[in-house]
Amino acid sequence: MDELPGALGTSASLALRLGQAIFAVASLLFMCLDIEFYSYTAFCFLVTIMGLVIPWSLTLAAVDAFSVFVKRPTRQPGLLSIIIIGDWVLSFLSLAASSSTASVSDLLMASNGSFCTGNLCTRYQLSAAMAFLSWFLSFASSLFNLWLLPTA
Repeated sequence: MDELPGALGTSASLALRLGQAIFAVASLLFMCLDIEFYSYTAFCFLVTIMGLVIPWSLTLAAVDAFSVFVKRPTRQPGLLSIIIIGDWVLSFLSLAASSSTASVSDLLMASNGSFCTGNLCTRYQLSAAMAFLSWFLSFASSLFNLWLLPTA
């Protein structure tokens, strides 16, 4: 089990990290196209968490890219434990942020457009969907690394 796809230092892990970053950036772009998101705490929570996910994912993508190009995966148990804990924390926070954003935007749409004008609620829902996809990739990455931890 030396080469587990999706574990730290593999090309699949690099793809997972880049996917996390791309979906987090898309979530931020859909949310921040309008200034009105500051009125709702759930939306601010999503922006904060996605702002944390982007540098975390890009940093680990750089580590994965270095490991792939040097062909020497990083298998230090201490480093792997820190990455697993960081992935778990950020994945659960991004799940909470995407779920709260989806529920608030659904509630705003149910108010017959009195709080959301135009396509604003649709953009909020797209932002929640992108955050959920980022969560899915982050959770998958943490599970792959957790599987690798006993062998490190």
